[in-house]
Amino acid sequence: MFDVGYDMARVALVNPNRMKPAVAPIGLDYLAESMAANGHEVGILDLCFSADWRADVDSYFNAHRPDVVGLTIRNTDDCYFASQDFFIPFFKEVVDRIRSATDAPIVLGGSGLSVAPGAIMELAGADYAVTGDGEVAFSLLAAKLESREEPSDVPGLTFRTPAGLASNPPTWMDMADLPARTRGWLDNRRYFAEGGQAGVETKRGCDRKCIYCADPVGKGRTCRLRSPSQVVGEIRALLNQGMDCFHLCDSEFNIPLGHAEAVCREVIGSGLAGKFRWYAYASPAPFTDELAALMRCAGCAGIDFGVDSGDDEVLRSLGRDFGTEDVRRTAEICHRHGITFMYDLLVGGPGETRESVKRTIALMKQIEPNRVGVSVAVRIYNGTALGRMVRREGIAASNPSLHGRIGDNEDFLLPIYYISPKVGIEVVDNIADLIGGDQRFLYASMDQIDRNYNYNDNSVLVQAIRKGYRGAYWDVLRRVQEGLPPDT
Repeated sequence: MFDVGYDMARVALVNPNRMKPAVAPIGLDYLAESMAANGHEVGILDLCFSADWRADVDSYFNAHRPDVVGLTIRNTDDCYFASQDFFIPFFKEVVDRIRSATDAPIVLGGSGLSVAPGAIMELAGADYAVTGDGEVAFSLLAAKLESREEPSDVPGLTFRTPAGLASNPPTWMDMADLPARTRGWLDNRRYFAEGGQAGVETKRGCDRKCIYCADPVGKGRTCRLRSPSQVVGEIRALLNQGMDCFHLCDSEFNIPLGHAEAVCREVIGSGLAGKFRWYAYASPAPFTDELAALMRCAGCAGIDFGVDSGDDEVLRSLGRDFGTEDVRRTAEICHRHGITFMYDLLVGGPGETRESVKRTIALMKQIEPNRVGVSVAVRIYNGTALGRMVRREGIAASNPSLHGRIGDNEDFLLPIYYISPKVGIEVVDNIADLIGGDQRFLYASMDQIDRNYNYNDNSVLVQAIRKGYRGAYWDVLRRVQEGLPPDT
């Protein structure tokens, strides 16, 4: 790793995420591994499974005296137009409870923080916020706080000054500098039992130009690759803990194409192929017969393609670098290789019309993916091209494109969505009419909960996982709908 050059600290890492099905906070697992390798004394307080989270906070801090507390923000809200569930008020409750139990400074981190670190820090009442790779920045901050050094030069740090909030640009590390990931810091067995899958990343960052996506803001605008041997080593560590179904957490597994092929070959060459199943997110391009064959041979059980639309003009408006012919070809390749796959649609973005929505649904029905996830309305985030476009248009109730929390929301922290005025809010009902009774489509349906595509407190998924279903949540829903048996 690296030498921060300061005293080492006692660190408490806190996971406040209580969404169900339970999703392991692998960022904390990774961060704890790196901080321990740098000499810090690390403990984790995981509130996901707490029957009484307040009592658990009190108990932990009665028994531990950390020098600094880190709290991860995985999501600010459920990113779902139908519900618009906002999580930061609960995170503030957690911060307040921790504050009552310890004088240690409280630092926010996590992928969700990057969209508005200053606003989230202020609303939650924390002392600092760190964006970028926490393995470097948080470790350095903890050491400086312990040694009472001025921390204002820590990369990615948001902090208070007499003149107001200040923020430093984040740093992006070489993934080869990370220690081997043993995945021993969380109760991964319980997360697997109650969440149905374990997460692994093969890279970090994304170089795509999608106008709405916050991934490049939070993880960097280049793809920083892990070596295939590192990836397989982490998978082996999880297999040894009893997990045999994984989800690759990359923004797009197949970008760059050569790295995806190399990871598959490493899995095959390691002798682990056939001992576990895995799922991935992928782009429709580049996607080849060779990659599909390798993924299938390496144990891939399903692919979630971020397609967004079946209309070329809308795809261009969204900044996508593929077209409908790529979407068709991807479906042909998956059908040819017997790979279960789904397409994720994002309906209502700039350029969307009623005709483009019809073309999109018609294309999906024609090329027959196993499932289609339909999200209506585009969540607006700071730091994205869509956010800049909306600012130019004006963040006001008079803007017909805006829905959700419009007033006093200049940083887009509160749930706020874009819907093209050419389709309007009526697109929700139009989508339902176009889909009809086609069970392959998953979308916001309060009447048919087995088609509910919101993974926040999804009772159908929770019950299915309890019965033994494992895998990506869209595929669990598919198998439940089709009456297929559980994995165990």
